[in-house]
Amino acid sequence: MIKRFKKIFTIIVLSFLMCTSLNPHGTQAVENVLLFTPYTGLSASPGETIDYNVTVINSGSTIKTMSFSLDGLPKGWNYQLSANGREIQQLSVKANSEETINLAVTVPGEVKQDDYRFTLVAKERSGSSSLQFLVHITEEGTTVSDLSTEQANLQGHADSQFTYTATIRNRTASQKNYALSSQAGEGWGVVFKSGADSISSIAVEPNESKDITIEVTPPENIKEGTYEIPIRAQAGEITADLTLEAVITGSYAMELTTPDGNLSTDITAGKDKVIDLVVKNTGTASLVDINLSAQTPPNWETEFDKNTIAQLEPGKSETIKVTVTASEEAIAGDYVVTFSASSAETSSEATFRISVETSTLWGIVAVLIIALVVAGLYYIVRKYGRR
Repeated sequence: MIKRFKKIFTIIVLSFLMCTSLNPHGTQAVENVLLFTPYTGLSASPGETIDYNVTVINSGSTIKTMSFSLDGLPKGWNYQLSANGREIQQLSVKANSEETINLAVTVPGEVKQDDYRFTLVAKERSGSSSLQFLVHITEEGTTVSDLSTEQANLQGHADSQFTYTATIRNRTASQKNYALSSQAGEGWGVVFKSGADSISSIAVEPNESKDITIEVTPPENIKEGTYEIPIRAQAGEITADLTLEAVITGSYAMELTTPDGNLSTDITAGKDKVIDLVVKNTGTASLVDINLSAQTPPNWETEFDKNTIAQLEPGKSETIKVTVTASEEAIAGDYVVTFSASSAETSSEATFRISVETSTLWGIVAVLIIALVVAGLYYIVRKYGRR
């Protein structure tokens, strides 16, 4: 009796093993219908959508009409079946023919790093066929988003515009519309752009990313230093933060004037006049190699006691003496002389109105000529008047 039982048990086990060995791995073909795709095991990231092209092969002699389902799909995962760009409910395949369908499986954003298996089942009246899939999730999923930049620190002077490029990545399983904002200090200007358009929000598809441009303008008269500009992208309860840095090297500005601010004087033709010019650094950065020059009327001359200021610190000033010599041929009237101070970063001008007076020597000569003419007339009248 025991021997007979062992024999029956052995026959059952061998029959089971034989039936199992007839089935290809991951596929159970019934009534000449086979499902096939070359890539049944893929890696994916949280929030990613995986596309499979599945070939439905009918090796029988009759048309097969079947519907599809996914067995064992993990909770929170979604799928869609389509063909020729349209979602399908069922599929008919002619005898000795094949059709291709697309299976799109969407991984949720919040998922553990692990291996996941599910099965695509094609059902028709006489039975069903199946194809098993394996998905390896490469990283721990979250419901967060990323806001990042490759260059968060930029340097420039105070009147520069700082332009940053940032990337928003939607690591969730659904489209998000991110509102963009900044908590920069008072006076700072922050503009968000997508391409050439200014924006205040941007939509990003799941597990995709988009680039934005952030233009930052410092306030006027800002001092040298490093300043932080907080940036936020927010979609509901999901936030992504980024801190940008602007290193202000200072603003460049100067003023060319006189000690009392008076920009007019007088001069005698052929004579010279010494004028005091004051060069002021009105910016917040040092100025180096300041050159001084003048534009004068024809035949006038100018001479500076020094033509160059090696360095001038912010808020400081230096007085330069310039000697102006008027042309001997200058007639009485007003003339313009323009003084300039310039460095590599900035420049300034001072326009002087100079009134020319004729020389006193010519006045004396004129008086003497008049006196001689009068004396001559007097002599002539006395000598010849009696006749």
